[in-house]
Amino acid sequence: MKNRIEEIRNAKGIRQEELAKKLGVSRQTISSLENGRYNPSILLAHKIAALFGMTIEEVFIFEEE
Repeated sequence: MKNRIEEIRNAKGIRQEELAKKLGVSRQTISSLENGRYNPSILLAHKIAALFGMTIEEVFIFEEE
């Protein structure tokens, strides 16, 4: 699953550390999400989307394999 977290985060001027703190996760988790090494739980995906004021579908791009 691809995502637009880094793109959106940069557009809003939020550092990885800030986003991690707001979401209650580590900066490494944010880095792994942005690099596609980690797929979030539905709860974390919802928190990320809500924090950005977006829908999950606007942040995460589901691609069938």
